[in-house]
Amino acid sequence: MSQDLHDTRHFAEDLDRLKQRLLMMGGLAEERLRLAVHGLVTREASVMAGVIAGDVEINRFHVDIDDRCFKLLALHQPMAGDLRTIVAAVKINNDLERVGDLAVNIAEAAERYTTHPPVKPLVDIPRMAELAQAMLHDALDAFVSRDVALAQGVLDRDDLLDDLKNQIFRELLTYMLGEPRTVEPGIDLILVSRHLERVGDHATNIAEDVIFIVNARDVRHHAADGETRDARGNAG
Repeated sequence: MSQDLHDTRHFAEDLDRLKQRLLMMGGLAEERLRLAVHGLVTREASVMAGVIAGDVEINRFHVDIDDRCFKLLALHQPMAGDLRTIVAAVKINNDLERVGDLAVNIAEAAERYTTHPPVKPLVDIPRMAELAQAMLHDALDAFVSRDVALAQGVLDRDDLLDDLKNQIFRELLTYMLGEPRTVEPGIDLILVSRHLERVGDHATNIAEDVIFIVNARDVRHHAADGETRDARGNAG
């Protein structure tokens, strides 16, 4: 086997391992998110505490994946599509680390919330969580499979998440205006809905990266064209 062929095969194997590590990190972030919302709904203190304490593992993934990306860039000097894939992996790694942080934020808000009587039955927040998790899962699958249609499906669902957040805000505001004791726990539920919306934004970031990898097309600032909106930073 020639050296060039050996290097090419080695690079392909390393790139595949990188993608698998990102999938593992994504699965862990999804699980932390699911547990944080489960703790909120069931009011189980041990579940919330576990999410807050469990951020260390995601941080380890974050460091490991960054290291893999930089080694691939330094050792192989990839071009074109492979270069876009590795650069996107660095950004996706940061998005997943932020999702882990948001799960912790939700668990902390849940801890505060459960020191008060329930404001109302929780219906829309679990719906938001399921939607955000599904968007994140599909975005990562789209990254691994280079599936632009799946990525576009993630972008198309972002407005549904925003609509749910706005609905939650309006409903909670009604409770808070009518009953002062609901103000503090109501604010925590609004914060949870905002954190879940941000998870959707990070899923949108990943989906945008997939389109960039496959089509070499940046869709982050084309809300006016009906494609998507800037989700990596503030809404554009």
